Amino acid sequence: MATASLTIDLDAIAANWRALDKASASGVQTAAVVKADAYGLGVARVARTLAHAGARRFFVAVTEEGATLRQALGPGPQICILSGHMAGDTDMIHDLDLTPMLNSVEQITRHLESLPGHPFGVQLDTGMNRLGMEEAEWEAVAPFVLEAGPELLMSHLACADEPDHALNEIQLANFHAMTDGTGLPRSLAATGGILLGPRYHFDLTRPGVGLYGGSPYEAARPVVTLSLPVIQTRDVAVGEPVGYSCTWVAERPSVVATVAAGYADGLSRGLSNNAVLWDGDTPCPLIGRVSMDLITVDVTHLRAVPRHLDIIGPNQSIDALAGAAGTIGYNILTALGPRYARRYVEGAA
Repeated sequence: MATASLTIDLDAIAANWRALDKASASGVQTAAVVKADAYGLGVARVARTLAHAGARRFFVAVTEEGATLRQALGPGPQICILSGHMAGDTDMIHDLDLTPMLNSVEQITRHLESLPGHPFGVQLDTGMNRLGMEEAEWEAVAPFVLEAGPELLMSHLACADEPDHALNEIQLANFHAMTDGTGLPRSLAATGGILLGPRYHFDLTRPGVGLYGGSPYEAARPVVTLSLPVIQTRDVAVGEPVGYSCTWVAERPSVVATVAAGYADGLSRGLSNNAVLWDGDTPCPLIGRVSMDLITVDVTHLRAVPRHLDIIGPNQSIDALAGAAGTIGYNILTALGPRYARRYVEGAA
């Protein structure tokens, strides 16, 4: 079988949610962010696991993701749409009982006119300059928006993974200035914000990457193992190149394994000559260029050629692999390709 195996530990995801729920201040609701197909791990299985663990509110990026999630969860859990109420979304928002986080006067107008009385929240920009209403815009519309009864006022921290960054305190102060006295539930903290402490927690936290074993939640249980099958091995003489553009040339007689995965499967070309795979606890360097479907690995030092090599697992986290690729763990997770055979593990604890 030339298909790589992606093992997803659902028990670890549930344990990470419970730990971040416990880390959130007393009386604070802990939601779960499952956008981008639960960060590439499969939203149906992941969301049902999180619901069983106790999550009652979920966040996704767009309305179409909300529709898929509602199908997986059924009625009951609240599903919040971070992109808000876009043109063409009205029927899905109504029929599937989705809760848009409104980001602009245009979205507020669309929602209140097309779905009066339907639940909504408001996203505020406190300094990230991405989604949400800026302070002056919010002040202009707040009286009639608050009268309509939003279920949540939220914002998003730009630098929560850097605890000492000055913008964290600036955004916290801005959020207070824009929301104090409203009497409404508030949310500012995702995973990094939870770790900043109770001042950032307000009424609801929104852990995302920490659920899936990613930084900045260093205490997270690992969730993902990615094992890549070895298709072929060959002996390479001194001076012979391996892979496209001859970027690796043997300096000793070498045994090279060709392994089934490449940039079509989410392994960045930035890993070329710059990553490690593992045979158990033994590291094996990735050599040559990452190509579309294949990578090559130096296994000269192994006593026997294994059937597979791990690129994510006990010895290499998603963030360690991301470091080798010059990116972040989010990128590694969400790029995991559809050709991987996904295997879900639960009930092992």
